[in-house]
Amino acid sequence: MAVAKRIEYSIKNASLIRKMFEEGIKRKAEFGEENVFDFSLGNPNLEPPSGFREVLTGLINDPEPGHHGYMPNAGYDSTRQAVADFLSRNNRASFSAGDVIMTIGAGGGLNVILKTLLDPGDEVIIPSPYFMEYNFYLENHQGQPRIVPTAKDFSLDLKAMEDAICERTKAVLINSPNNPTGRVYTKQELAGLGIMLDKCSRKLGRTIYLISDEPYRKLVYEGIEVPGIFDMYRESIMSTSFSKDLSLPGERIGYVAVNPAIREKETIAAGLIMSNRILGFVNAPALMQRAIPSFLDASVDISFYRKNRDMLCEALAACGYRFIKPQGAFYLFPETPIKDDLEFVSMLKDENILTVPGSAFGRPGHFRIAYCTSPGVIERSLPGFERAMKKAQGRSLEDEKLRR
Repeated sequence: MAVAKRIEYSIKNASLIRKMFEEGIKRKAEFGEENVFDFSLGNPNLEPPSGFREVLTGLINDPEPGHHGYMPNAGYDSTRQAVADFLSRNNRASFSAGDVIMTIGAGGGLNVILKTLLDPGDEVIIPSPYFMEYNFYLENHQGQPRIVPTAKDFSLDLKAMEDAICERTKAVLINSPNNPTGRVYTKQELAGLGIMLDKCSRKLGRTIYLISDEPYRKLVYEGIEVPGIFDMYRESIMSTSFSKDLSLPGERIGYVAVNPAIREKETIAAGLIMSNRILGFVNAPALMQRAIPSFLDASVDISFYRKNRDMLCEALAACGYRFIKPQGAFYLFPETPIKDDLEFVSMLKDENILTVPGSAFGRPGHFRIAYCTSPGVIERSLPGFERAMKKAQGRSLEDEKLRR
């Protein structure tokens, strides 16, 4: 066998998101790019904020030597301090450079956290629907996912989460604003989660950590607040990136931040730095580390995504689709009009509309639309969404007649 059994299994069960994205490339070549409506991948289509290119150009042209060599594995002290100052401005706690580790995006950061915390067989509770790459991240570090469904409105089911906690529970992993739903967990939900985790930690006699994946934190609408986990629970660690809010997904730059009040902070920070090194990341890209301090308070123009959301929601509601309007990120997660979400996504594919079935996120009976695309793509796709709905409704009527 050419590859390890675990990798062969992972290839066969690879992300449906990526499969649909690759399907889009094939269809664009066959039907023409303007006739294919690709909503599969959350790949921001906006350019970085104003001034980014100028800052980058200045850094590239800086004649001072040594800017492209190795640095401490946790990152440049100056960048870590800039991030710490940003966090201190936006949380009640006061952060220092030692509370921050620069990483290869949020995905790299999550792998660093899990490598640091998990022993073989440890479980991580994840509310669903959720980003399915988490499964692979956990497998990387011999952890096990314990999936707990959220409520119908995608709010946290704290009772179900508490019931899922057992002797093997090491952490809870949340994502807000959520991919794929756009749901923002409220202050009351997170406060309740913190109280519950503290109670369960004391009952077990050891710490249950709260890990928060936050790459969409700045992408929210109608002034909705994204509460910070650091103010809600002492034993908390956050991973984030600049991929979405600065439209820099290809630059792979992010960071991990540890709650300044966390117990055993020195050991955890040392573990994160060690994991960053031995996972092969070594350190985050030097050029991006030097660039992002100028843009910590910046973001792309989120009104663009809001207009896309509103256009899509209004049109799909008129066609009969049912959904909860997203509060953040750039995803819509409607219910499928037939039970089989894979079949309905196939119906949409017949219209050259590429979406991702809810099964890929642990929530069958839904599908995800990534609306970080041009308004023209959305507008041209709408007749196809309407035809797919009518086809599904016709199928449902036929099935009802057969049942009678």
